[in-house]
Amino acid sequence: MKKLFYLVAMLAMAAMVLVACGATDTGKFKDGTYEGVARGASSDIKVSVEVKAGKIDGIKILEHEETQNLIEAVMENTIPEIIEKQGTEGVEAISGASKSSSAVKEAVNQALEKAKK
Repeated sequence: MKKLFYLVAMLAMAAMVLVACGATDTGKFKDGTYEGVARGASSDIKVSVEVKAGKIDGIKILEHEETQNLIEAVMENTIPEIIEKQGTEGVEAISGASKSSSAVKEAVNQALEKAKK
């Protein structure tokens, strides 16, 4: 009886391991490159969002006419945080560059809408 119990327990654990190994998180977005545009402090800001394996892999600012130091602050702070959080939720605007950072977040959201599965 003990042998049967151990055999069933081992088979159950093996099945769980196989199921866990087979599960892959494909993310919530379709792979590809998507663009979005939003109004910043002094110009439209156009971004490109790259999605790989269903997750945000990179964000580039393609076009803008904002003050360079404002865009640099967004590139150094806002963009890495969006990638880390896999979205704009909970990403705060940068003090002194709030319109530019908010515009980048809005443009990223616009791009991600196109990437939704």
